[in-house]
Amino acid sequence: MYECPASYKENSAQERKLLAMVGRFRREFADLFPDRRPLLLCPFNEFGIRKFVCTTLRPTMVPYPDLYDWDTCASFVADHLSLELLEPPIDPPRYLLSPTLVLHHHRGTCFDFSTLLCSLLLGDGYDAYCVSGYAVKEICQRDQSLQECPLLVTEVKDTIPEQEPEQVNKYTVKPLWEPKSCFEQKQQEEAKALQLKKQHEAQLLQEESEQPPPDPLLGCRVHCWVLVLSGRRDVTENFFIDPLRGQRYSTTNEKFLGIDSIWNSVNYWVNMQDCSQGCANIVYDLENTMMWESVISGSAAQTLSVSSFKESEMAFLNDDEEEQDEEPKLFVMPWSWVSEITISKEEVHARWPDGMGVTHYRKAKLERYSPYLLPDGLMTRLTTYKDLKCTKASMVKEGYQNRNDRLEERELNMDDNVTTERFGRFARFSLKSHRYVTYNTDTEREMEFYSCGRYDKLVRRVESPGEMTETFQGRRDFLYYRHVIFAQQVLEPGEMPESDVRPLQKVVERFQRNRAKPASEDVAERVFLLTEGRIQVTCHFPDDRLFRAKRIFTKPRDETRQKYSITDLVFIPMPDPFEKPPGTLRLYRMLKELMEEETTMIESVNESQKEIRAILASREQEESNIELRSSVYQAVCIEKARRFKKDMERIAEEERLWRQERENDILAPFLMKLGNTEILCQTAAVQVHRDCLASLKQKLTAQANHIQKRCEKLEQELQQKQEWHQQNLANMTKEDEDKYLADCHDTMFMVHVAKLRLSRHEATAPLKYQALDEKLRRDPRLAPHLH
Repeated sequence: MYECPASYKENSAQERKLLAMVGRFRREFADLFPDRRPLLLCPFNEFGIRKFVCTTLRPTMVPYPDLYDWDTCASFVADHLSLELLEPPIDPPRYLLSPTLVLHHHRGTCFDFSTLLCSLLLGDGYDAYCVSGYAVKEICQRDQSLQECPLLVTEVKDTIPEQEPEQVNKYTVKPLWEPKSCFEQKQQEEAKALQLKKQHEAQLLQEESEQPPPDPLLGCRVHCWVLVLSGRRDVTENFFIDPLRGQRYSTTNEKFLGIDSIWNSVNYWVNMQDCSQGCANIVYDLENTMMWESVISGSAAQTLSVSSFKESEMAFLNDDEEEQDEEPKLFVMPWSWVSEITISKEEVHARWPDGMGVTHYRKAKLERYSPYLLPDGLMTRLTTYKDLKCTKASMVKEGYQNRNDRLEERELNMDDNVTTERFGRFARFSLKSHRYVTYNTDTEREMEFYSCGRYDKLVRRVESPGEMTETFQGRRDFLYYRHVIFAQQVLEPGEMPESDVRPLQKVVERFQRNRAKPASEDVAERVFLLTEGRIQVTCHFPDDRLFRAKRIFTKPRDETRQKYSITDLVFIPMPDPFEKPPGTLRLYRMLKELMEEETTMIESVNESQKEIRAILASREQEESNIELRSSVYQAVCIEKARRFKKDMERIAEEERLWRQERENDILAPFLMKLGNTEILCQTAAVQVHRDCLASLKQKLTAQANHIQKRCEKLEQELQQKQEWHQQNLANMTKEDEDKYLADCHDTMFMVHVAKLRLSRHEATAPLKYQALDEKLRRDPRLAPHLH
């Protein structure tokens, strides 16, 4: 047992007076309301001392900003503690442990969860209360297998775009009227309605099959949760907090079926309102004596501040002139017997006692890990399934932190085997996301980039075996789109390509409008037909024209450069009649500039191909040698987290060995009849010794009787076979005779074995009895009393 002050093992004079007052209240309440269940007023603590539940609360404000709000506190308590179910589930517990012990062992009942959470919320300034009542089975047992995963619900909401109202233009041309058959339209509507009806029926059948069986203890399962009233910390409305899940619920939620009582560190109130309709109609006006009956009467007891408890306690204890027998006019609640609640940075950092937490949802499983626990920086893993039994995985989504490669999320779709990786800022190549099947360069992939970290302002690249599309944003040359079609390479069988750069067949580039140039000179689209030796240029639309300039250039070859003029290499499909045609010098300069830009474009595309291979090689190297970012402070945290994990593993191993030792203890069943007492008196020790030997004697006698019955049964079967043989001897064939002899031989062998077992048992039984007697006399719990 951990170290604790004397207040854990004994009651002060003020606490004894308080227990007497609560005892009188309990008796009066039981006499007035005999049909109501007993209230949880003074359960035992870990030392078997009765303590009033109000004094078990210890308002504490921990020095961590992460635990200053109700949601972060509730999430920490739900993650840090393991649940122990109430046994039986329809009665409140006999023991209510201190929050310090609950934090030490990292487990407790729902009442222990609520006591710890309410203590933290009171320290943070919330008007919080522990609630003893009744709830549905999935709330009491922390079962979320029928609940949708909140991460999936958030994703669905984020993916639904907001539909903007369509603006109807009354001046638009109305479409032509199309003749329609009313009979065919009616048939289509009927078929659609029939299909929707079948889908609805199938959905109803599926929902009915997924519903759990009815709970026979519905309305009787005891549960404890936290109530937060409005008025403090900007809380505008009352709400419930389920400490097992760390979630907020409305006070009218149908999962909470009734309330027996509530309490905080000041007073205890019994609910006098009707709960036949659940908690929907309950009014939380604690000053109304018709709705709530308080254990400590007087309005002053309800208005005392938390900070004045200890001062009031010390002032009361130092008052020597007041008589002990006389009850004060205003009873002051004693200060909590629980020592100060301390939560270390390691516990806040580790979050879960063993470093990880697993939650099962409907068709989903969520795994969460402490920072730096796993070498690859994994923090969360969400697995969705196709069936309710969670056997066929559909998607795996992993979240990472503190990785040198800046990987933050990886999503694997099992249906099409597509992996999507998302990176944070300052990743290599300014990579933002990467969607691929494999790292093989001959497969389809999609990459997104942070444009602010790239000189070419690339934001997206889509590659397939024969094509590549790039999207840009914010370039000075106004380029925003490039589509590349690669030429097919004809290779001999077994021949490898000369380089990783694939030849180009066609490249399409598109540009945004540059207002500094006239529209007839501002290029909107360029098409490089490399295999044909042609370049198509299309300009932007002028503001006052319905057509735009378009030119087709044919690149001259070396042998034809001197034979043809520049006008023979340029084709203008639709010349602008309102504009002067370009001259020969201007066309020559345009062609020369396009040929230079074509060379630059080819180099840029080749660089993109090389960059793709560099990214894939870099990702393979980073995945093979994963490194985590860590500063000096983080290194200390990592070492502390690892040491904390080892301590938790050591404690778990010690508890496992202790349980195993308790299970192998032959005196455990007999000590349980005496209340599991470790120190026995002489009468109890003699009784345990006698009962243990009598139990062994009864067991040995039962074994001997079983072997004797088995032997007699086999002899009887052998005798019946011999009688049958004498009666049918004249009609038996040789096969029947051989089968009879084989059966007789097997039966006689089993009779012989049974007699040997019986004789051996009769020989070893006294030795076992004597060995147990000697073992009991050597047991340190019985030895002092047996002579």
